[in-house]
Amino acid sequence: MTVSREDWKKTCLIEPAPGYTPHIGVLVAMMNYARLTTLQAVGGLSVEELDAIPPGFSNSIGMLLAHIAAVDRLYQRLSFENRGFDKGEMAVYGGAISFGQEGERVRGFELGHYLDDLEAARADTLAELARRDDTWLASNLQVPDFDYPNHHWAWFHVMEDEVSHRGQIRIIRKVLEAQTQG
Repeated sequence: MTVSREDWKKTCLIEPAPGYTPHIGVLVAMMNYARLTTLQAVGGLSVEELDAIPPGFSNSIGMLLAHIAAVDRLYQRLSFENRGFDKGEMAVYGGAISFGQEGERVRGFELGHYLDDLEAARADTLAELARRDDTWLASNLQVPDFDYPNHHWAWFHVMEDEVSHRGQIRIIRKVLEAQTQG
């Protein structure tokens, strides 16, 4: 994925994104930057590269992308709906959220599948965040046994989880590139 210099300049300004209250808007700006760098990290990957698990690694790039989208979906439930995944959602997202421990390992999809999933999950998150204000952002979640963090922490955590996995993606990609060259 190629980003113009002007687009880079825009993403390097951490200021409230239009359409959101000030604190939510700043959070959205940071989430947008994190997503842009994730998309850049996976640009052009084949199904084989997305599914590859190099020696010493536990997950593929595809699994990490599916996990990032599933975390977005889980925190939508926790933050906007005051609940976790139900059984049906766990059947859909369980493998991705648990890296295959609670469902099928994710594999065999083209990059577009993962990008569409990431985009759809994030679009739902952004639409819900636009409906809320900074007072809500500072309030605690209402999920039984998970009511101690506030919504700001929840969405910061979604972003930090993505950034962490993007780092893994970059490392895996370098290992895969070295394997094909060596």
